[in-house]
Amino acid sequence: MEQYSYIANADAAYIDELYQQYRQNPGSVDASWQKFFEGFDFSQKYASSANGNGKIASNGNGVATKPAPASPPPPADAGMIEKEGSVLSLIKAYRSRGHLLAQTNPIRDRKDRLPRLGLGDYGLSDADLDTTFQSGAFLLGRPATLREIMQALEKVYAGTIGFEYMYIREIDVKNWLRKKIEKEALEFNPSEGEKEHILKKLNEAVVFENFLHTKYLGQKRFSLEGGETMIPALDAIINQASAMGVQEVMIGMAHRGRLNVLANIMHKSYETIFDGFEGNVPEGVHGDGDVKYHLGFSSKHVTPAGQEISLKLAPNPSHLEAVNPIVEGFVRARADAHYNKDYDKVMPILIHGDAAVAGQGIVYEVTQMAKLPGYSTGGTVHFVINNQVGFTTDFEDARSSIYCSDIAKIIDAPIFHVNGDDPEAVVFCSKMAVEFREEFNRDVFIDMVCYRRWGHNEADEPKFTQPTMYSVIEKHANPREVYNRELVSRGEVNAKLAEEMDAKFKADLQARLEKVKQHEVPPYVPLKLDRQWSELRYSSPEDFEKSPETGVSPERLEKIGKALVTVPEGFKPLKQIEKLLKDRQQMIFETKQVNWATAELMAYGSLLIEDKIVRLSGQDVQRGTFSHRHAVLHDVETNATHNSLDFIEAGQEYFQVYNSLLSEYAVLGFDFGYSMANPQALVIWEAQFGDFANGAQIIIDQFVSSCESKWGLMNGTVLLLPHGYEGQGPEHSNARPERYLQLSAEYNMIVANVTTPANFFHLIRRQLAWPFRKPLVVMSPKSMLRHPLCVSPLNELATGSFREVIGDSFANPKKVKKVLLCSGKVYYDLFEEQQKNTRDDVAIIRVEQLHPFPARQVTELLNGYNKNAKLYWVQEEPENMGYWTYILRAVGQGKMEVISRKLSASPATGFLKVHSKEQAEIIQRAFA
Repeated sequence: MEQYSYIANADAAYIDELYQQYRQNPGSVDASWQKFFEGFDFSQKYASSANGNGKIASNGNGVATKPAPASPPPPADAGMIEKEGSVLSLIKAYRSRGHLLAQTNPIRDRKDRLPRLGLGDYGLSDADLDTTFQSGAFLLGRPATLREIMQALEKVYAGTIGFEYMYIREIDVKNWLRKKIEKEALEFNPSEGEKEHILKKLNEAVVFENFLHTKYLGQKRFSLEGGETMIPALDAIINQASAMGVQEVMIGMAHRGRLNVLANIMHKSYETIFDGFEGNVPEGVHGDGDVKYHLGFSSKHVTPAGQEISLKLAPNPSHLEAVNPIVEGFVRARADAHYNKDYDKVMPILIHGDAAVAGQGIVYEVTQMAKLPGYSTGGTVHFVINNQVGFTTDFEDARSSIYCSDIAKIIDAPIFHVNGDDPEAVVFCSKMAVEFREEFNRDVFIDMVCYRRWGHNEADEPKFTQPTMYSVIEKHANPREVYNRELVSRGEVNAKLAEEMDAKFKADLQARLEKVKQHEVPPYVPLKLDRQWSELRYSSPEDFEKSPETGVSPERLEKIGKALVTVPEGFKPLKQIEKLLKDRQQMIFETKQVNWATAELMAYGSLLIEDKIVRLSGQDVQRGTFSHRHAVLHDVETNATHNSLDFIEAGQEYFQVYNSLLSEYAVLGFDFGYSMANPQALVIWEAQFGDFANGAQIIIDQFVSSCESKWGLMNGTVLLLPHGYEGQGPEHSNARPERYLQLSAEYNMIVANVTTPANFFHLIRRQLAWPFRKPLVVMSPKSMLRHPLCVSPLNELATGSFREVIGDSFANPKKVKKVLLCSGKVYYDLFEEQQKNTRDDVAIIRVEQLHPFPARQVTELLNGYNKNAKLYWVQEEPENMGYWTYILRAVGQGKMEVISRKLSASPATGFLKVHSKEQAEIIQRAFA
């Protein structure tokens, strides 16, 4: 009771404070408080215990005034105003904690989370149930009895939906949700046609799963059974989105329920799906393919209202939640290129599992992107298939939080927990989620609590680990049967309707299966996520014999150069930047010798004025980890920014350069998704240091290196991974090139380590010059950024193409006894030694592109030397790292030897003296 008194007194004091505001200006308080004060006859009923000091009084017409000093105050009813405060506290408590009472679990009782929502918790009792309280205005818009208030609170906040939104800090957002929830949850009653549509979609979901279970017993399909209500939910999300002007939806999900989504949402033909179960290989498939429950799809959907909306389902690996950043990047690219940055036109939907959304760190990384300028997508609709188990792990072992969806709270996204056995409630949440997303362009979560009828896959035995839960599930009717019984009991549908739907759909599926048995299958259609991809082709080995011309006219280079040295009038850069601008001026317009950073920016600028999108993101990329790029300048006095490449010429594309959040996994995934959406965009992710790409290894393995082979999807994402041995220790020396080379085969991606600014310029431009797309992984420089020899004549940018191999113009072919092949920074160490000692008997060949290995070009250069000359591969990395193992595979055993650091468990020493000694030994051995 002591705690209750504190709550009640606090709300009574709050009421009094608001009343004083109301007296001064009625419009200064919320409309519901205005009604409260208008309907309250304070002078007659509830004079404040503070009455007499001019606080609460009325003229009898509902207009608040100070009482006449001569009139004695009417008797105060402090108890009643305290109870009004208690009722108000109870309403607020239900809004905050009613979800803890909500009946959201279809198969078992909820754990008692101590919601403290009893009447006694607020100093109220059953005796107050028929008392009318003005506080009812805050829920029902009018004074109401406590009984009416409780009934409304129970229906809205403790029914089959649990709403969480009171933690949201923006008042307008919170009020929108409150009004929407309290009005529409009380009134929601779908029309007869809508109910039949829900039943139809449920029927499709249930019968499809049953059919597969019967016809392909024991085959993995990761069924949706127990969570079939997701199908009418997705259907409602898409139809509502279309009604609100969304023209395109991109869906990301794991394997659970994917086949059902492909069939009953994406409109992939049943014959094609059955053909996959038959084990047939589609004719014309590109690459090695993937299992049927990982595949993507693209289609058009016509809503019941007759509107067309484009649907896309992203392909994904088994790595749960890995597809999330891909979807977000894809949607961002579509909004940028096709919808003029109008995020109301394109919407991402992410479908999660309960264990994955709580356990996978990528979910946190992607959620943190939601409001960032470089990564926001106008809000994501998240749908959690909460089947209360992760493989074999109970939810008590899967998370510390009460809900699997608590991640939503970090960005003030509302959460709608809903019982999967109440399809109407699920559809209500689905529609409201879309309305919220379109209204505020922010994320929203639907947590549909359901169950998984079988084990993790259909051959698994769930009773090994959840025997009691699965004893309940065995006896539990599927969502269609539950809903059909409900509709029949309410007299809203004919009892035979579900039976007719069932029989008709089964017959249709059987007829389609018969076609498959007769080999009557629709022709294979490769996944195309945008028509622009249709204008490209897959590569052939011949494409890598010689790179296309990628030079840029001197006139355009001059335009770009002017932009790089010019700042707006009145803009005051830092003194170091003033020097940088003078250095750029000198390089571009006087010496005409450009360094790495200048050539890089000129490559980007040349594409921008060709109307190509250029996006560069990663940690500190605007300045560059090594203070070399300075793509965005800051005014020293105002912190105003100037993006130099945005001002080359009128009508050009803008340079999208974004400092990312401190994430590798999500950011690379996002940029990969961006590139997947637009083949005419150059999309670059730069690691702060090359080895930081470790954190993005799942994206590299499952998407970058294998997407074309698995799903037939080309992608031109560029990875810049700073690499090189300068004595910075194990974590900042090595980008692990061996890992990318191990992943390289079948011309799947380009791996390069480039030594000149001009060659990097052409390498970058080649990405969009090719009639196909390949990921590009570059071991990018660190010390080379300022190496005096690492410069290129400007005219090398104006003509020519990327050089896969660069020969030695100093060595005397007739005298050469030793040929050193190398890649990257070590070339400059070798070159300086060669020049210092005039060693024209040693030739140095730079392999600028490692994969695909330029065997023809290397052979042509070697043929220019004595056939008895010894061949060595020289690298800074330990022998078991770097390029050596790959080079052996490329050129064959016994044809050359290696000069490198010793075999090592760690990439580099942590001691500068040891590093310097090792580096000197490599150079000494190379010229010994």
